[in-house]
Amino acid sequence: MLILMHSQSTPEQIEKVKNRISALNLTPHVIPGQLRCAIGITGNKGAISPDIFKSLPGVVQCIPVTKPYKLISREVRQEDTVIDVNGAKIGGRDLTIIAGPCAVENEQQIMTIAEQLSGMGVKFLRGGAFKPRTSPYSFQGLGEAGLKLLAKARDSFGMRLVSEVIDVETLPLVAEYVDVIQIGARNMYNYSLLKNVGQLTKPVLLKRGLSATLEEFLMAAEYIVSHGNFNVILCERGIRTFSDFSRNTLDMNVVPTVKQISHLPIIVDPSHASGDRKTVIPLARGAVAVGADGVIIEVHPDPENAVSDGPQSLYPMQFQQLLGQLNELGRFRLSE
Repeated sequence: MLILMHSQSTPEQIEKVKNRISALNLTPHVIPGQLRCAIGITGNKGAISPDIFKSLPGVVQCIPVTKPYKLISREVRQEDTVIDVNGAKIGGRDLTIIAGPCAVENEQQIMTIAEQLSGMGVKFLRGGAFKPRTSPYSFQGLGEAGLKLLAKARDSFGMRLVSEVIDVETLPLVAEYVDVIQIGARNMYNYSLLKNVGQLTKPVLLKRGLSATLEEFLMAAEYIVSHGNFNVILCERGIRTFSDFSRNTLDMNVVPTVKQISHLPIIVDPSHASGDRKTVIPLARGAVAVGADGVIIEVHPDPENAVSDGPQSLYPMQFQQLLGQLNELGRFRLSE
């Protein structure tokens, strides 16, 4: 159930509603809006009578919520969620560009690419310090040393950092350094990790699992939001199908569908969907065309010698061409 409060409701009235919900052994979730706040209820096994709440001061309306993903649905919040990351917004009118190498390799690499990207107007720098790899013998990342190099790049060029956390144990360390915590596709079902990032206020970029249905994807986001963190960005990165000509199949259908049923922003990762830099640019254009709030692109100063995901990483010149095409679409403004 969603309880809509009057636009002039007081903090005391909101607290009284929360206390009434808690007295029923249910969990209240305050959802701020542009005009008024709402209070979502989770934990109930069946329908809740609106009579319990509608007589309380400040309550305007009690609305049943039919979706299993209660807090992230359009039934709960009509307006789009726009996430502010130190002054840079994800969601809304402008397109968000997140770019950088798959992994932080050394200081020269990350500083070089950060300088190039910031010069093109990119506000978000991605780079892995902890890397979950299929093979135990592949490069696993530099760990905290990589996070420190990312922080140096941020301090030098004024960018926001996006980096992956792979487990609960390293979450405090990653959260200390980065501005947006990434949950990778392999960890979409790691409910312990989802609950723990839900207890933070830092934005979370949640990637869709390798074979996750849309409902499973949204329920993973619901795990995070239900623990108090509404700053969630969804990311479509391709799913496994019978396709034998690409790394994964990019599910463009999910973008407009999410826009219809959820208020959370959704971005697209064409790099991991493709696995081949030749198709990353057209897939990125397609993602923007269907309404994605942003794209996350792997860009490396020397892809041929990258320690991971070199074949799908764009050269800086290719990435600049992509930005020019997005600028022509009116979704990205090139820096002067």
